[in-house]
Amino acid sequence: MKLIVLNLPRDLSEDDLAKLFKKHGNVEACDLVLDAKTGTSKGFGFVEMALEHEAETAIKDLHGSKLKRNKIRVKPAN
Repeated sequence: MKLIVLNLPRDLSEDDLAKLFKKHGNVEACDLVLDAKTGTSKGFGFVEMALEHEAETAIKDLHGSKLKRNKIRVKPAN
């Protein structure tokens, strides 16, 4: 199941994002969206998890949680 993660801290790395979700299950892919000119994070990314129930648990546990000073949002990607 592919998830979109919004309102991420701009200094968060893909490894940090993957580690956050690995606590809830197997992460198949993790991609931050980067600004083409600067190469810095745009503050959101995508995480793909192998099993739907693990992704649903991650949504339940992480949506609205604080990551550094940001309250992140996690939902299924359309």
